[in-house]
Amino acid sequence: MSDEKPLYLQIVDWVRQEISEYKLSPGQRLPSIRQMTIYWNCTPGTIQRAYAELAGQGLVTSRPGQGTYITQGGRSQSQGSLRRALLVHRADAFLLETLTAGYQPVEIENAVRLALDHWRILEQSPEPIEEGILRFAGSHDPALTWLAGHFPEIFPHYRLQLGFNGSLGGLIALAEGKADFAGSHLWDKETDTYNSPFVRRLLPGRRVALLTFAHRRLGLILPSGNPANVRGLKDLMRPELVFINRQPGSGTRVWLDAALKREGYDSNEINGYANEMVTHTEVAAEIAEGSADVGVGLQSAALSFGLDYIHLVDERYDLVIPAENLKITSLQRLADWLSSPEAHQAINNIGGYDVLETGRITWVE
Repeated sequence: MSDEKPLYLQIVDWVRQEISEYKLSPGQRLPSIRQMTIYWNCTPGTIQRAYAELAGQGLVTSRPGQGTYITQGGRSQSQGSLRRALLVHRADAFLLETLTAGYQPVEIENAVRLALDHWRILEQSPEPIEEGILRFAGSHDPALTWLAGHFPEIFPHYRLQLGFNGSLGGLIALAEGKADFAGSHLWDKETDTYNSPFVRRLLPGRRVALLTFAHRRLGLILPSGNPANVRGLKDLMRPELVFINRQPGSGTRVWLDAALKREGYDSNEINGYANEMVTHTEVAAEIAEGSADVGVGLQSAALSFGLDYIHLVDERYDLVIPAENLKITSLQRLADWLSSPEAHQAINNIGGYDVLETGRITWVE
């Protein structure tokens, strides 16, 4: 049995899309039933059924002897619910295709989240501040990406806007007022601490909260089965292995450069050291696609792609929030939520995290 939609519903979708794309305007007459039967190669009854369905949705109205016209409500719906409905229809088509190909719903949801990681890299330029939008800048994190996708469910009427530009980039955006809070995991070798020394340098004289999002597991990401038998950082020096790196200013790059220097390894001898990606997801994707043999990234990213992982270090990932910004209602609610069992369970479910200190606030004075 065919899964294709009945023809009358295809016609309904076509009219809805024409309205959504402003090709049909309120008061504009639709083609006559005779014209539509020729265009769609169908019976008059099929067109009549489609027009009746559209009338029931308040999109069109029939005028005796004058034809069928787009209503004023048709345009207003196209700007809100209709636009969302069309997106759902497209999502349905994508789901049907992927489910038919044998993918499971959890795999599809994960793939969409990973794809959104890539597109959020484009959100680097500050947008006008809108009510209900919480602006984030800083280091990439898969659990934070998950949170952004579910933000309106957890915090109705609010949206989390992500811009991934590295830990240092996030702190700079915060200092310039281009973000409400930042994400950072910058390790300072002099003090063997995370974030505080960098916050003092980039936000001098300000009282700043470090809200722990989670402790993360960072290590080597490898193809499934570890075919090159990689065991540690020393293997990055093997000339036959292609490395995939993170960009300068990212917390991962800061840690890696310090670790290489501590072990006495010359980064110039690493094949692919100049190959840089903005997110952990991109690093894992390059390895999964066979474009690289090894990279440094989060265990959560490796798990998302079914890749092997060798643990190197546990790191603290903080949400950096100036004291005055904690007055923002959505940030207050986020801070409260991170202390809840629900938040801990959600982050744990992604894998590669320790939530023992999630929700804890320390202050940089």
